[in-house]
Amino acid sequence: MALAVEAKRQVFTTNQRHKTDTGSPEVQIALLSQRITLLTEHFKAHKKDHGSRKGLLNLVAKRRRLLTYLRNTDPECYKAVLLRLGIRR
Repeated sequence: MALAVEAKRQVFTTNQRHKTDTGSPEVQIALLSQRITLLTEHFKAHKKDHGSRKGLLNLVAKRRRLLTYLRNTDPECYKAVLLRLGIRR
């Protein structure tokens, strides 16, 4: 389940550090959060889609690792990302 181009562009513009930023931890976390949200909605209708569920668990683990990295390197930015994306941690 890939994100639409417009949805991805919107995530980039709201989470960028600068105009051409597409790879900072903040942007990556926001993209993963968007994909996790889409997959969560998918599982409400398709409860037995275990292949995609494994992919969801991988996305959650990757986001967790990125959040840990951000917390260790820039705690203020970490707190801002959690508030902006509404992630409980």
